[in-house]
Amino acid sequence: MAISLAERVAQLDAEQRLLVKAEQDIESGWQRVRDQEDRVRELMAGGHDTRQAERLVDLLKQTLIEWERHRTLIEQRVTFLQHEVNPEA
Repeated sequence: MAISLAERVAQLDAEQRLLVKAEQDIESGWQRVRDQEDRVRELMAGGHDTRQAERLVDLLKQTLIEWERHRTLIEQRVTFLQHEVNPEA
């Protein structure tokens, strides 16, 4: 069963909204990483054990890398749907 143009347009709109949210979440996540890195430096300067804090920073970074991969998949889906909606573009 073929998907109608209206359904493709709706899918495209939904994916574009997901892309905007993904970009916002990633930007916010990298800010959190920078903030956490600042806290780690403050703890280090105070002579505190920072192993757990450093591990948290590493985990945050790994998570954001996965989010960026997911964003790439969303971008690819948007491109596909744009072609489906407007093949001449």
